[in-house]
Amino acid sequence: MTDTLNKHHPHSPNGADDVSRNTSGNLDFDAILRARMSRRTLLKGSFAAATSSLFGIGLAGCNDSGGGGGAAVLALGFLAVAKHTDDVLTVPDGYTATVLYRLGDPVDGSVADYANDGSDSADSHAHRAGDHHDGMHWFGLNTAGTAPDSTNSRRGLLCMNHENITQIFLHTVAEVGAGLSTASRVAAQIDKEVNCHGVSVIEVVRDGGPFQVNKGSAYNRRLTAASLMDISGPARGSDLLKTKFSTGGTQTRGTLNNCANGYTPRGTYVTCEENWAGYFKRPASSTLGAKEAAAQTRYIGSGSNNGSYGWANPTGGDTSGTDLYSRWDITPGASADADYRNAANTMGWVVEVDPYSPASVPRKRTALGRFGHEGAMPAQAVSGKPLVYYMGDDARGEYIYKYVSNQNWDPADAATGGLVIGDKYLDDGRLYVARFDADGTGAWIELDIGNASIAAYAGYDFADQADVLINCRFAADAVGATPMDRPEWTGVHPDTGDIYVTLTNNSDRGKTGTTTGGQSRGLDAANPRYYDEDGSKGNVNGHIIRIREASGDHAATAFYWDVYLFGAEEDTTGGSSVNVSALTDDNDFSSPDGLWFSQKTPGLMWLQTDDGAYTDVTNCMMLAALPGSQGDGGAVAIANLAVPSNGGADQTVTTFAGKAAASDNLRRFLVGPKGCEITGITETPDGKAIFVNIQHPGENTSAANIGDPASYESNWPGTADVDRPRSSTVVITRDDGGVVGV
Repeated sequence: MTDTLNKHHPHSPNGADDVSRNTSGNLDFDAILRARMSRRTLLKGSFAAATSSLFGIGLAGCNDSGGGGGAAVLALGFLAVAKHTDDVLTVPDGYTATVLYRLGDPVDGSVADYANDGSDSADSHAHRAGDHHDGMHWFGLNTAGTAPDSTNSRRGLLCMNHENITQIFLHTVAEVGAGLSTASRVAAQIDKEVNCHGVSVIEVVRDGGPFQVNKGSAYNRRLTAASLMDISGPARGSDLLKTKFSTGGTQTRGTLNNCANGYTPRGTYVTCEENWAGYFKRPASSTLGAKEAAAQTRYIGSGSNNGSYGWANPTGGDTSGTDLYSRWDITPGASADADYRNAANTMGWVVEVDPYSPASVPRKRTALGRFGHEGAMPAQAVSGKPLVYYMGDDARGEYIYKYVSNQNWDPADAATGGLVIGDKYLDDGRLYVARFDADGTGAWIELDIGNASIAAYAGYDFADQADVLINCRFAADAVGATPMDRPEWTGVHPDTGDIYVTLTNNSDRGKTGTTTGGQSRGLDAANPRYYDEDGSKGNVNGHIIRIREASGDHAATAFYWDVYLFGAEEDTTGGSSVNVSALTDDNDFSSPDGLWFSQKTPGLMWLQTDDGAYTDVTNCMMLAALPGSQGDGGAVAIANLAVPSNGGADQTVTTFAGKAAASDNLRRFLVGPKGCEITGITETPDGKAIFVNIQHPGENTSAANIGDPASYESNWPGTADVDRPRSSTVVITRDDGGVVGV
């Protein structure tokens, strides 16, 4: 894992994936703030009036308790769960959490129960639950299990991401003791790790008892980092996607580092490839041509590296005959069709999976751009309107994107379903990046080769539109997009239409000077706080940006914004300048990550954390929120003391904050076991069961202690002092059978 300020990326063993590689020098919110403050119009009333007038939107009809647009007022229906650092999973009184699906659990009858001691074979892991359970979605089946039924809450398919691995728990004590050097790996160890990545599709059934996995289901399957994938959309066939495996640039093997997710109104799953870059063995970028060096540096890094796990380096070399291992080496050889120099370009995409068609080949949808995709969450589909997806690029100084289909949604296509219909909507559309302006408004800028700023960009010479999509970070740099603090999950409020984006933390924030390329690390309107008195730890608690589209149209190219919530410790020093959202013992949190809106209970939002700054007080958690609407707060001045170690000065930063939190609109629902991240959530259509993922419990366990389970950081969900911990999916229900959360 990386340092505690960036704990979200134990998924990047080399600690490289979330670092800033944005060398654009684009204006961040620091410059925006200075311009905004010069206007001297930062009054709550004038700001709300100005934005509603500008966009023709009145906020009076929005329900500040979360049920905007005239919906019934919601109320949270449970007592807050206390913070703790115990190795247990806690939920409110009156609720039960049941473990459903753990690392290594069989998805069919072809393999035995998991030994959980590292002895299970690599091949068997292609038929077992992967590791690091993450984003997921429910797809209903009819009672007979033969066809889709979006209303059935007792039988359905769970599509689930497996983002990464806790490597030491996959191998035997002897193997771990011998070392897992990236310079030389046992091929079977590599195969096991490859198979623990990807996606699960599993059928779950509730018949008179708790949900169970139906291991006899024909729908069950695992997609791994070795599974066949089609490349679809505008970049298909690009010279930059051609490899020895697919000389036409139309296919690749594997989906990798699948983090958050999305879905389509056609009953298909969207999985997103986040921190894929660190897996590849690479040369120093200085040995490459100018264009290739620029691209590698922007996406992967400039130095040579064996890759996070050394998958390109099996002992004795790659003797597989199928390039199973050499495909992870992107060092140029004789030509693109004779080597894997472009293999990394086939990762970093949004991937569409048809859960109802187990023989189908997933499609990487290149129209949605290539970057560190945290997720791709849709706005609600409306007949006669385009489909719109919101996406974050999870690294320091990266951007927020959206995709708008060129074709308008036809509800008749929902009955057809499948990946072919997806070509109509997800292969033909426009990719935009967000620019946040000084007056509280913003713009979505299309990333198109026809834009003169892109075509003439000095930092990278784009060949065509496929190149723009493959290297869209450069295109976003070129058009002046606003660098953000690690954009994570996105969510769209079903009632108000507001878009929420979690910005988990940034260890560079608040420091004087610049990062590489001149990007400011100073305080700004979106990140206006130092963590402690000398600011040496940057913005470690995170926050959530909220956006409203112009005129309520998700295809609009103008928007306005505020900061919905600031993470903080409720008893932190610095008072209201640190705990801006007035968090209390019932709802304080740090490093927001997962974010998801209930469809059964519109207005109910679930917020999940992946934290390293507050773990001395509490394990990671999940909260329930009734988030109100954009513009429901006002201007806030935040005082920051100097940063002596960096030669800084006192600074007062003004930003726009949402209304203060209170126990009636934000409340802790769950606290996980030690070392975990809470991530991934979905629900049954009746809202009476939610599925939540507990990722990498015990991840801070030392390899030196692998032979002593009593010394593990966690043994959850197994027996204390005995079992290896396992990432797991839990089902949470109310004991009285009611709707969860309210």
